[in-house]
Amino acid sequence: MLIMGQPVLAIDFEPPVPTDERAGSFQNAPMPDLSDMPTNRTQKSDKKNKQVISAIKIEGNRIIQNNDITNAMKLQVGDVYSPEKIQSCLTEIYNMGWFTERMRAVPVKDKNNNVILKIYLEENRPITEFTITGNSVISAGEISELLAPLENQPQNIATLNEAVEKVEALYASKGYILARVENVQDDPDGCVNMHISEGIINTIKFEGNNKTKDYVVNRNILSVPGTIYNENTVREDLIRLYGTQAFKDVNRTIEKCDDPNYYDITINLIEQRTATISVGAGLDTATGFFGQVGFVENNFLGRGQRISLNFLAGTGVLLSDDSTLDRANLQGDISFFDPRFRGTDVSMLYKAFWQDFASYQVPLAIERRFGLEAVASRQFKKFRNLSGSFKLGIENIDLSEGNYTQMANLYAAHGIPISERAKQLRGGTFISLSPSLVYDTRDRDVNPRDGLVANLKFTENLGLEHTSDTHGMLTGGIKKYFPVMTKSSLSITGRAGGAIHGDVPEVMAFRLGGPYSVRGYKMSSIGTGNAYVMGSIELNTPFFFLDRIKQMKFLDNIKFELFVDAGKLFNTTISDRMYNRPGYGVAFGGGIKVFVPGVGPLSIDYGYPITNVGKGNSKGAFTFGMGDLF
Repeated sequence: MLIMGQPVLAIDFEPPVPTDERAGSFQNAPMPDLSDMPTNRTQKSDKKNKQVISAIKIEGNRIIQNNDITNAMKLQVGDVYSPEKIQSCLTEIYNMGWFTERMRAVPVKDKNNNVILKIYLEENRPITEFTITGNSVISAGEISELLAPLENQPQNIATLNEAVEKVEALYASKGYILARVENVQDDPDGCVNMHISEGIINTIKFEGNNKTKDYVVNRNILSVPGTIYNENTVREDLIRLYGTQAFKDVNRTIEKCDDPNYYDITINLIEQRTATISVGAGLDTATGFFGQVGFVENNFLGRGQRISLNFLAGTGVLLSDDSTLDRANLQGDISFFDPRFRGTDVSMLYKAFWQDFASYQVPLAIERRFGLEAVASRQFKKFRNLSGSFKLGIENIDLSEGNYTQMANLYAAHGIPISERAKQLRGGTFISLSPSLVYDTRDRDVNPRDGLVANLKFTENLGLEHTSDTHGMLTGGIKKYFPVMTKSSLSITGRAGGAIHGDVPEVMAFRLGGPYSVRGYKMSSIGTGNAYVMGSIELNTPFFFLDRIKQMKFLDNIKFELFVDAGKLFNTTISDRMYNRPGYGVAFGGGIKVFVPGVGPLSIDYGYPITNVGKGNSKGAFTFGMGDLF
């Protein structure tokens, strides 16, 4: 905001007088006698008679220094006297903003027929203090810090305008982009009164939600009429609406009301088709070559709920050693997600699933699972980056023998009684209770470059068929991102887990080796055990300058990666003894990572083991993964 009411400059200029250096008062400077002063025309025609400025004297300034004034004048001792130049210099002095329009230049002839220039000034009234009104979201103290340098200085239109801009910039930096300094007035005692209009939301309405229920939109908008408009809060509202996957475009418009302090906000929505049927095929380390059929409705009955069905058939585990059967992998699930359970801030996920595949936990076994689970999640209001969840599930795990003869030979070769095989094949029905916490400060969900994400999870598995199989497990991890150059990132990950109590069945043990732990090793080839620790360092950088193709922005999400992984298991299983698994591994490698919104990163990596893990693993391995290593 520019401060209005600047006076019109009226400068009383007097040419040199033929008398001594008598200085008239500001109001009563003597009128000169012009009879013996040469004109400009005479100076131009006769260079020998040119008059120069022999001295510059400034009076009337009490606070502003002479040097500051003379620098603004752009006039120096020794310059040729010119009424036009002096007139311009007075204008420059006035434009400094410190002085009133009541200023006068009095040229006086010295004994050498040159000019002593006397300038009489009147400083603006000094600012004694500021009073601030209208502010509510930013304290008067914080605003006063910006205005403090102006106190005890003459009023200056330019510096006041700069201060106003700083106040408005302070508001804007905190998201209050509608805040304006509406009025600045000064009192006779030097007090400057500043009134701020912060921009109040009058109404919030939305348009374009033809299918989506009004309450679905309302519950995602945290901005409230009657409060000060904040662009950061509204942006989060729009992100939440977009995250429902019910809309393909979400934006807002702002209109000023008749009352200039109030604004109407309109949320403009463009709905998209939310029901999709997918048919696809792919390659994954755990499922092999697979085909997939799925159905997803992201806005079920216009309520912002999601229902999905999925069926997958794969050829079986890839990059496995001779401990895994060559058998098809079959999976199916149905889930229902309610982002606002009964209108609360709690989201609920219900899921039923079924799996039939060659076990990569228990050697040469066929593993079948089916179960139900419900997960309640909630973000903590007082801690914006912290969320918690609680999972309640019931699952039946059935293990059957896949190759008894080979297993019997292995047991005999290692001097282990074949009766131990029954323990390996022990499954059962379990009820799981699992609370967890997630702390996330990443700058973005897709392809993050800064911040960290950490989690902590405890799982209590209650054995219904065999109470002796009841056990508790604690897992946790942290991943920190560091920006490198303009588009690359370095991440450091640490993870650990272990049994807190009870005897963990082998089918539920921790494992290392494969795409989701230590890459460069085949699935579970490092081993399985009751506890583990692992770490990873990874560099992600644009891949072959694909990010420079501006016409295809999605190429920004394709990255080349370099990594080093290391992990160690504790309390390893019988399988590790039979297959000579070392229980630890270190590998390095590289690959390609594609960040897909709503899915997560898809990666193809090749890792080379530094530690020798035995047969078939020392040459390295490709891994195919979906989701973050963390």
